[in-house]
Amino acid sequence: MKNTYSSLSVAIEELQKKGYDTDFNLVDEGIESKAHKKTWKAGQIEVEEAFRFEGMTNPGDNSVLYVINTDSGERGLLVDAYGAYSGQISQEMIQKLKIEHNE
Repeated sequence: MKNTYSSLSVAIEELQKKGYDTDFNLVDEGIESKAHKKTWKAGQIEVEEAFRFEGMTNPGDNSVLYVINTDSGERGLLVDAYGAYSGQISQEMIQKLKIEHNE
């Protein structure tokens, strides 16, 4: 998978072309897909990769794009506008979405 993308919209478009076409949303205990009418807990997903984007006019305007596979075979994307710690989500989910920085 590509290491960087020029923008969030470019990343989403390119990853959807690669089959990551399920739109995931963050919920208290994990993620959901409204289209599939299904939810997954943290233990039922794998985060394949994460990409961080900063706003052009405000560097504090962060979003993170998570590339996710579920144990039931769905592949898709989760966009979190503020990072994994912004909402009331489970500790297990926070650990799952934690981004490691290797510098």
